[in-house]
Amino acid sequence: MLRLNISTPPARRSCRIFRRVDIMRGMQIPSDHPLLLRIVDDLYAQGWSQQNIFLPEALTLELAAECHKRSAEGELTPAAVGRGITQEVREGIRGDHIQWLEPGEVLACDNYLGLMESLRIAMNRRLFLGLEDFESHFALYPPGAFYLKHLDRFRDDDRRMVSAVVYLNQAWLPEHGGHLRMYLDDNVDYDVLPVGGCLVVFLSGEIPHEVMPATRDRLSLTGWFRRRATEVFV
Repeated sequence: MLRLNISTPPARRSCRIFRRVDIMRGMQIPSDHPLLLRIVDDLYAQGWSQQNIFLPEALTLELAAECHKRSAEGELTPAAVGRGITQEVREGIRGDHIQWLEPGEVLACDNYLGLMESLRIAMNRRLFLGLEDFESHFALYPPGAFYLKHLDRFRDDDRRMVSAVVYLNQAWLPEHGGHLRMYLDDNVDYDVLPVGGCLVVFLSGEIPHEVMPATRDRLSLTGWFRRRATEVFV
């Protein structure tokens, strides 16, 4: 499923991008850790991976508290759809509130970014994806909010290669809803319950997905591993 041997021209940096130098004080694990190898093997075989126990419980709680804190202080804003001059808030399509992460602000966030850096290295070493950076934001879906079926890669920007969602919800039950629904091959709909500490990784341009409404606040960290753009879009 993966297309390897990627050769790409340079891409412009963004303030939301994290490279190795930015997350040196964060938590990292070896790129040959069995957990990372399972994720890499899954991506190669089927284009997605679900790891129900990825974040340590203490870190999950710290990140959830940070998300709630930022929300209470009004730092999370309604997410928009589209790009550039066409970008607009459309709650009939997407109803989450977000804030992009910046390195060096909070240790818990830096620890999360360090783990994502370890995953980036593992994917590059074994899948040769040419992933250069990672961007991520907190996402809070209020009760009843949703995100309709979509792909994570923009039509005019192919840099997003691999999506990664880490859930921060404690004591989440099936009746709370809020599933991530992935539309896989052979007309298979696969639902992921957003339980705290769970990680879902999938190919950004190949797996349509949506977020189902929940009966309580639904918290996550959503991010994308990016490569250089393969061409100039016009």
